[in-house]
Amino acid sequence: MGPVSFGARLQAATAARGPLCVGIDPHPELLRSWGLEADSDGLARFSDVCVEAFREVAIVKPQVAFFETYGAAGYSVLEQTIAGLREAGVLVLSDAKRGDIGSTMAAYAQAWLGSSPLSSDAVTASPYLGFGSLSPLLDLAHERERGVFVLAATSNPEAPPVQRAHASGSTVAQSMVDQVAALNAAADGPGSVGVVVGVTVTDPPDLSSIGGPVLVPGLGAQGGRPEDLRGLGGAPGRLLLPAVSREVLRAGPDVAALRAAVDRLRDSVAYLLAE
Repeated sequence: MGPVSFGARLQAATAARGPLCVGIDPHPELLRSWGLEADSDGLARFSDVCVEAFREVAIVKPQVAFFETYGAAGYSVLEQTIAGLREAGVLVLSDAKRGDIGSTMAAYAQAWLGSSPLSSDAVTASPYLGFGSLSPLLDLAHERERGVFVLAATSNPEAPPVQRAHASGSTVAQSMVDQVAALNAAADGPGSVGVVVGVTVTDPPDLSSIGGPVLVPGLGAQGGRPEDLRGLGGAPGRLLLPAVSREVLRAGPDVAALRAAVDRLRDSVAYLLAE
């Protein structure tokens, strides 16, 4: 049997473990609320607890910025976190939001989807230097059966002037979705290129033909409710991948409490997406 695409692996993981992406976002306030110091040692202890607590989650999303703020020591912890999750059979989506051009984009691709210690099952990317600028990343992802989640419609208040601007008859966000859909249409099986659409976006792009996963951040602490997922952008429920972080992480540092928070949210979204 040959390599299995990220799209197929994600589909299998969410079928077995539920449609939920759990974030590891070790911001300093959260570290302190867990009784940890906001330093690389506290980061390592926090991450170890998360790896243990999230061993039965389909996919986990470390927020890279909260690791790189500690420099080399933080990246070392991130490498160990990625390795620990993958050893447990958890898919890892590194939330790095990389975006650049040419050889620099190719270097980012090697860092996050190549053979470096940071290599993950998937990575987030920004297409706002032009969708074509992502080609080195998308090409390597295809070659290595990895995934890419392209920012499309985010919920931050600064986004609309850019993402909802009209060009060539559609919004910029819609054009990003459409280009992802075209890539997935050529795939053999579930698409491995996804988009990111915030659950609190009031006028999401049309996702009915996306053909790949839709990462949907914003549940819980950011104001999104599980019922907001229903019918989001016309996407099939099986392709929606709700993402939560603070809503789960504030239950820590007790491993059992973290797992209970995951189970509660996973059950609520699974029920809605199965309808």
